[in-house]
Amino acid sequence: MDRERLPVVVEVTGLLQDPAFHVAKCAAEALKLKFPSNFADPVVHPLLEFAWNEYLQEKKKELRGEVWAYASSVMCFINGWLLGDEKELLQWAYHKWGYCDFKPEALYQAITEDFYTKHLKSSQHVFVYLDIAIEEQPIGTLLFELFSDVCPKTCENFRALCEGGVMSPCSGQELTYKNTCFHRLVKPVWIQGGDENFAVPHKGRGVLGMANKGRHSNGSQFYITLQPVPYLDKKCVAFGYVCTSLHLLWHIGCPSSAGHGGPCNSYGNCNKDISGQGDDG
Repeated sequence: MDRERLPVVVEVTGLLQDPAFHVAKCAAEALKLKFPSNFADPVVHPLLEFAWNEYLQEKKKELRGEVWAYASSVMCFINGWLLGDEKELLQWAYHKWGYCDFKPEALYQAITEDFYTKHLKSSQHVFVYLDIAIEEQPIGTLLFELFSDVCPKTCENFRALCEGGVMSPCSGQELTYKNTCFHRLVKPVWIQGGDENFAVPHKGRGVLGMANKGRHSNGSQFYITLQPVPYLDKKCVAFGYVCTSLHLLWHIGCPSSAGHGGPCNSYGNCNKDISGQGDDG
């Protein structure tokens, strides 16, 4: 078969919480619909923040050159060759195929929010979050994806402590992370807070793990990595990762963050809140 007649393969990989990814995704899908014999089914990879950062670093190593300075939240490829971000895909689609995108920005924002909610609901994992404050000033929310299929006991323990409501039979106090501090900062490696399975590697910033004092000694203290720490593999149980707002880790771990970091408030399993259905959803 003539190579010129082979269907064009458009590949889109990007941060699923960013409208730019959905602009590129919709363009790739529209080209297939408009020119079905000229295009193969688009290859689309929606990624949460942790996975996107990991993908981007690997692509920078693979492609080198000007990709080192790549700052967009989406990568578009044509037949395996990097084209660029969503704007460059739209320019290519217009000049090569006469395709124009007239969807308003507000529509893409709505598409993004709906896709994000459905993506989290369709996952087999549990999501929880911590509201973070430094010196009693809220700075944002860390959303965690827990690998409940790999480390079910550890994940359930962490989820219960985030949600609260369970009382200690000994002290009568509530067992919860609410209003506890990140009490330990090991620069620039991890932060620790929260006064067995080793399947999850410590391969990047934002890995969530359970601190211990040796084998079978996990308690309630957890840590979040600030960089790859492979020497913790097979020593500490990593059971999830921060999938959004990774920039907050810098604020918690930076020198100005009140020494060892600020207090954090936590609220339980986030599936209801993320979906926008509230407590009655």
